[in-house]
Amino acid sequence: MAIFSVYVVNKAGGLIYQLDHYAPRADTEKTFSFPLDLVLRPHDERVVVAFGQRDGIPIGSQLSPEVGSSGIEMLETDAFKLHCFQTLTGIKFVVLADPRQAGIDSLLRKIYEIYSDFALKNPFYSLEMPIRCELFDQNLKLALEVAEKAGPFGPGS
Repeated sequence: MAIFSVYVVNKAGGLIYQLDHYAPRADTEKTFSFPLDLVLRPHDERVVVAFGQRDGIPIGSQLSPEVGSSGIEMLETDAFKLHCFQTLTGIKFVVLADPRQAGIDSLLRKIYEIYSDFALKNPFYSLEMPIRCELFDQNLKLALEVAEKAGPFGPGS
């Protein structure tokens, strides 16, 4: 079992942290059909590519069976599970893991705790900006290793 990647997304939808923890060997080549589902938008005198949106509705809202849903909590495929934890302030923590990996919900809470302790309390970190903190990196990697070996985190860990 493995945890493949961790992403932190700010409330505006920008990627502020990415960690590729484990890259499985690709057995097959992925192909895409055309036309690709993307939208070009002018923004501040430049063109921005918006993936995953169709007609201005985010894909998380399209997939959800719940009316008024704010996004994806878990998406499962044969190859991976995507888990998402959204804080009250709008920061999203996303983990891609092996479908058999246990304890991802508690891992997401642990990642939020690490973010709070090592990014937000860092006097040189600005909100909504990319996370570049060595202590955050070290503690996140340690938490991922513990999650892979021991399974779920207990209370107070």
